[in-house]
Amino acid sequence: MPESRTVALVTLGCARNEVDSEELAGRLEADGWTLVEDAGEADVAVVNTCGFVEAAKKDSVDALLEANDLKGHGRTQAVVAVGCMAERYGKELAEALPEADGVLGFDDYADISDRLRTILGGGIHAAHTPRDRRKLLPVSPVERQQAGTAVALPGHGPVDLPEGLAPASGPRAPLRRRLDGSPVASVKLASGCDRRCSFCAIPSFRGSFISRRPSDVLNETRWLAEQGVKEIMLVSENNTSYGKDLGDIRLLESLLPELAEVDGIERVRVSYLQPAEMRPGLIEVLTSTPKVMPYFDLSFQHSAPNVLRAMRRFGDTDRFLELLSAIRAGAPEAGVRSNFIVGFPGESEADLAELERFLNHARLDAIGVFGYSDEEGTEAATYGDKHDGDVVAERLARVSRLAEELVSQRAEERLGSTVRVLVESVDEEDGVRGRAAHQAPETDGQVILTGGGGQVVGRMVDAKVIGTEGVDLVAEPLPGTSASSEETDR
Repeated sequence: MPESRTVALVTLGCARNEVDSEELAGRLEADGWTLVEDAGEADVAVVNTCGFVEAAKKDSVDALLEANDLKGHGRTQAVVAVGCMAERYGKELAEALPEADGVLGFDDYADISDRLRTILGGGIHAAHTPRDRRKLLPVSPVERQQAGTAVALPGHGPVDLPEGLAPASGPRAPLRRRLDGSPVASVKLASGCDRRCSFCAIPSFRGSFISRRPSDVLNETRWLAEQGVKEIMLVSENNTSYGKDLGDIRLLESLLPELAEVDGIERVRVSYLQPAEMRPGLIEVLTSTPKVMPYFDLSFQHSAPNVLRAMRRFGDTDRFLELLSAIRAGAPEAGVRSNFIVGFPGESEADLAELERFLNHARLDAIGVFGYSDEEGTEAATYGDKHDGDVVAERLARVSRLAEELVSQRAEERLGSTVRVLVESVDEEDGVRGRAAHQAPETDGQVILTGGGGQVVGRMVDAKVIGTEGVDLVAEPLPGTSASSEETDR
């Protein structure tokens, strides 16, 4: 019997890419590939790239070049690019980066095994010519579900699969293979985006918004719970739009309680919420449903009306503060994070001061600040009245300093409170670390637990906050209060 081919998946970018990588892993394993962690031990290294902004694209190119350096020094024979950057640039990326032995778009995912075998066999799979994926689906959301079956939607792999096509775990096994043993996993709720923010190119290569069926989301969550997952994070480009193409814009409000009732799941967290699409019923479910985290990842981007309108977005400082007040009326300790762009074309000093006013009053737990840069293919790239790079850099540094100070203050407000912590790592050098309800994976800080003895990954622990380190909390476990699976995270 011939030796099994080995493959390593290197994932860059957001949680949505992580889900896509695990679907690719499921497809490859089902077709006989052996998955390995170390790219140097693989016949082929598959780099799942990010194509969002210049820094992410540079990281993706660096990862491809690093994987290419392995060729000739070990087992690695080929390096293949997949993901958003590969989809966005296709043939252009292949020509600019000959070190990549293949550049595969989303349409290649269903045949990923055949593509890799062709490349390893010395054959060539021609890279695709990029196209606007928004044009692949009907304009009307309600007409998309039928059309969506003929369009590649990474992370939407079917659930009730024929025997042998996915990891064995009963009839609910999804087309997915976990790539780590973390007690946290992302679940894709939808793909694409119908918004037309002037600075963002994502809809052009991710396509129009299309929801997954609630039954698929539920069955995948049940399967993940069987794998030992304690927390799921719902991801998409815009979770507040979930269900609009299924005929029910309030579908998320009914789905969340069902997810929270899945045996073994302790936490359900929702990411990527649009402030303009928040509604009272969704706020109520997020702030009052046991095991659903009172966590709000709100994409504000700015708060000055002039800048927001130029961004093709809605709202202003006072409306955003009213939204935060409504959230905290339901859950005073709710976690809130957001990202902001400074130095946008036409942004005045008064606009920047308005953003600073919002930040000073918003009491956000985590803040990401980015300096504006042109993204090809976006409306904003055509705008005049752009700031010099040094002006953007100065504004970025100024608002970043403020953000760092404010999130540290917000962490200090939690001193003396009791938090429930999901333990994520136990290490002799770094100690015991996990996250509280207001902290999402990798983006919002963590909780450092004192005393470390007896803690295990995946355990829920009640602890008292006794200190802070910037955005991070230091907490002391309460005696005899490790949470059981029947307890809620409230």
